[in-house]
Amino acid sequence: MRLIHNMTTIAEYPAAEYSVPNRVIKMAVIGGSGVGKTALVVRFLTRRFIGDYERNAGNLYSREVQVDGEQVTIQVQDTPGVEMTDNGISLPDHVTCSIQWADAVVLVYSVTDRRSFDLIDQLHQLVVRTGGANMPPVILLANKADLLHLRRVDSQQGPLLAGTLGCCFYEVSASEDYSQVHSAFHRLCCQLAKQPPPASNSSHNSASAATEKRRSPLIPRPKSPNMQDLKRRFKQALSAKVRTVTSV
Repeated sequence: MRLIHNMTTIAEYPAAEYSVPNRVIKMAVIGGSGVGKTALVVRFLTRRFIGDYERNAGNLYSREVQVDGEQVTIQVQDTPGVEMTDNGISLPDHVTCSIQWADAVVLVYSVTDRRSFDLIDQLHQLVVRTGGANMPPVILLANKADLLHLRRVDSQQGPLLAGTLGCCFYEVSASEDYSQVHSAFHRLCCQLAKQPPPASNSSHNSASAATEKRRSPLIPRPKSPNMQDLKRRFKQALSAKVRTVTSV
């Protein structure tokens, strides 16, 4: 049976056995540790929120969807958290490689963590240096907007920073509001879908060579989580909540 999710102009379909290969849209999600990167990715692709995750090892999530009538494959690269140290930022090699691989970058901070906000400017500089002439589009997400009592970043600081960086800004809650998360990723997908595929620029040899260099698979393909495993973990989370309520 075909499963279709009503996601405005983004809808989910099973893979067709005889169809031509879909266009692939690749996004990398980057930010500090504990800001909710994995929760945002899973929320966008499955509509589900899972509160507890194993330590982020840099998983690749993939989903076939329709964007404005075009069937595409969305690949979202989750990345290990970046840490701030006295000497700057501690940057896993995987993060730089993910920027080179991606068509677009999503920078994430938590409104409850000031240090994660302070990281954003340096992470944006990294995207600029790594992308060079082929710098990918960037959006800025402020997560955990529902935790008002724990807020450490003023609601006006995110838009101001995004304006300085020249990117779109969204304040969202992965746990409370799917529509906010969907809207942010949806607009980025639509922006990318309107751009010509890389192959269409093949007549411009120098430009295409630089593009292919940025998008080359410099790292081994990371393990892609099984969707059944995500469903299992979601059910476990629900069972734990039920047990807690019952015990009370």
